[in-house]
Order: sequence, then C-alpha cells, then structure tokens
Amino acid sequence: MFRMLFHEPCIPPNTGNAIRLAANTGCELHLVEPLGFDLSEPKVKRAGLDYHDMATVSVHSDLLTAWGALAPKRVYAFTAHADTFYTDIKYEAGDVLLFGPEPTGLSDQVLADPHITETVRIPMLPGRRSLNLANAASIVIYEAWRQHGFPGAV
Repeated sequence: MFRMLFHEPCIPPNTGNAIRLAANTGCELHLVEPLGFDLSEPKVKRAGLDYHDMATVSVHSDLLTAWGALAPKRVYAFTAHADTFYTDIKYEAGDVLLFGPEPTGLSDQVLADPHITETVRIPMLPGRRSLNLANAASIVIYEAWRQHGFPGAV
C-alpha cells in the first residue's frame, strides 16, 4: 500500500490521528525524529484510540535513515508552494507521501532532497497558511486508495 512519511511532526493528536488513518487504510506511517512529543503521550494515545496495535508505525532517527528503510521508488512531497495538485498524480503502491511539521511545512533543504520525485499541493482558498497535518494526509491517502479501488475495504 502507500507510505505516509511525517518529517519531524510536532503536535501529538495529529500523529495519533495518522495512526488511526494507517490502521483504517492499510498504509504505513513513518515518523522522522525529532518528534515534538513522546509517542506514549496521552494525547497521541487518545487520538489513536485502540488503533495502535492495528497500524504499522516506524520511527526513524533522521531522513537519511528513513530513506534507507523505505528504499523509495517515488516520493511526493506536499507543500503549499507546488504547482501540481494531488489529484494529478497516478499513485502506485509503495509511493511515499511526505508531509512536513505542522508549524512550518517542509524546509527548503528537505524539498531539495534528490529522493523527492515531485512536489505536490492540496488546493486551498487564497490567504490560508495550511491544512491540519492529519487532515492533509487523509485527503491524499484516500485519493491514492480510491485510485486503486479501495483494496481490502468493506
């Protein structure tokens, strides 16, 4: 399936919601440290409810380590500064969907990483800074899953 990669996430409930998203869609969640919280924090657990045991979650010490573990063929980095819409991508199993930390998004350094296939955006009205991280990931994961006919879903 697809792989969500959160680079240095900061807000515990967003990661908890992403754990729940991973459990309900069959995608993997990969987190790149430093995290702005401890995964055992009550806010993470509360947002993930009882889905922690049903999700595949991996934590990587840095982005280089994540690339080594993921060995990605294609990486889509989500940023408000891209021209390509998320709906323009024909997603393939194994794609890595990279999202940045809540307050800042992906840094220029991360966006310049040679592993990134393309930068992609989720359209929004003008004058808005960003979507909630877990909401943005949900939009993209469900579009990718939809394109494949929702395999395994009921």
